[in-house]
Amino acid sequence: MSDLTEAVTGGATTPEKNDKPDRVGSMWSDAFRDLRRRPTVIVSVLILLTVYSMAAFPWLWTSVDPENCDALLHRQTPSAEHIFGMDQYGCDYYAMMIYGSQPTVMLTLIVTAVTLTLSIILGSMAGYFGGWVDAVISRVVEVFMSVPFFLGAILMIALFRDAADTILPIALILSATGWMFETRLLRSKVLELKNYDFVHAARSLGASHGRLMFRHILPGAIPPVLAIIPLNLAGIVSVEAALSFLGLGLQPPAISWGIMIDRGTNDFISGDHFLLLIPTGFLLAVVMSFVLLGDALRDALDPKLR
Repeated sequence: MSDLTEAVTGGATTPEKNDKPDRVGSMWSDAFRDLRRRPTVIVSVLILLTVYSMAAFPWLWTSVDPENCDALLHRQTPSAEHIFGMDQYGCDYYAMMIYGSQPTVMLTLIVTAVTLTLSIILGSMAGYFGGWVDAVISRVVEVFMSVPFFLGAILMIALFRDAADTILPIALILSATGWMFETRLLRSKVLELKNYDFVHAARSLGASHGRLMFRHILPGAIPPVLAIIPLNLAGIVSVEAALSFLGLGLQPPAISWGIMIDRGTNDFISGDHFLLLIPTGFLLAVVMSFVLLGDALRDALDPKLR
């Protein structure tokens, strides 16, 4: 009987019941698996979580009011009571570092939400519908890209002079000038994907425009845009600090890392190096974390690189 079975099957054996086929992970699961194995990603995420927790829950990090200053304690060196010492106005520098992270974090959240929403709406419409819709959106993008950034920053400061101690002017200028590249990138991906066979097949089966866009095109077009978000966040952090340093961003009595760097440069020559090195070090750590995370995310989400 066994010989007959072997003759019929050609010597092939049937797989056992407990054998399971290999699971093919989705793009996101593969990307997550790749990211969590990289030490640079883990360190970057820990740094960013620390900074965002400092901004969201400052009372967990310090009980000192950064605006409660004592002129008699000005330029006091670091001690157990004041970890980073006191600044030239007698304010606790550690508390200022904690509360100074709030404008930076708020800007990253607001600007990213606005620019991502605009780029998804305008880029998908331009790429999918084409024709005059694409022409109008493309011309609008070119107009915004032709406006010098610092000219727009000066204009926003002039228009919102009464709100110079808030993040409103800098949020508006960064939102107005930060959506064009993502829009063009998403437009190109939608133009590419809408000509694929699976999209034509779905359209021939009667799929609506909304279903084609949200079920078939955007899931493949958005990952390249999401991969560059950390790099944009690094740019937002750097630009906010640069504008505050130049007097075009937040203005005192607001507290931000850019303002602290501006004040620290005046004391660096006199020997108070920590007043400049501490906020600069925090800023560089956040920027480098976003850059490293963005590079890793791009490599993980790009099928060609994988």
